[in-house]
Amino acid sequence: MTHASTADLLVLHAVRLLGVADDDAVARRFALDPAVAKELLLDDQAFGWITWNEFAGIGGWSLTARGREENERRLAAELELVEGAHAVREVYRAFLPLNERLQIACTQWQLRPTDADPHAFNDHSDPAWDRRVVAELSALADHLGPLSEDLAAVLDRFRGYRPRFTAALDHVLAGDHAWVDRTDVDSCHRVWFELHEDLIATLGLPRGVEPA
Repeated sequence: MTHASTADLLVLHAVRLLGVADDDAVARRFALDPAVAKELLLDDQAFGWITWNEFAGIGGWSLTARGREENERRLAAELELVEGAHAVREVYRAFLPLNERLQIACTQWQLRPTDADPHAFNDHSDPAWDRRVVAELSALADHLGPLSEDLAAVLDRFRGYRPRFTAALDHVLAGDHAWVDRTDVDSCHRVWFELHEDLIATLGLPRGVEPA
């Protein structure tokens, strides 16, 4: 049976995954009651785990170094509680080669090498080139489904990645190219990046380090 994380863990973890986020974004990330999320954010601030920063009139919460440690401590305790470390590690091993493919696809979306410039910007004037990238994203979506199901069978908070990636891909297939890699929408790249961050946070790994 899958395990439902506590609201206090989810609020702190949402800040970790989102990087910088206001109250509403934190609450939406795991469909939490906004009032509950707000109260927990203030508690986290009081403990020194998160801090509020503003730039050009836009503000958001971000983790402090102490908050990152606390987040990983809670995630490790939860994973031990559900005896799910082996299952999550197995998914992460399967995820790593797919992650390389996603990075290549996003690079090819941004760049289209020419004889004169191997780093030429992709102006999307070559439909065949773009179709190959979108086909790769579709293939990755097919792989993501089983991995997400395996993760969600252990921890319920992993459940949203598959529908979010599929929704972003639907936008791309409908012709809205912002949903490939933009950071200001829930794009394919943003969803994938969050999943990667979620996996390494859950396993207590730095990015780029494969599990033993």
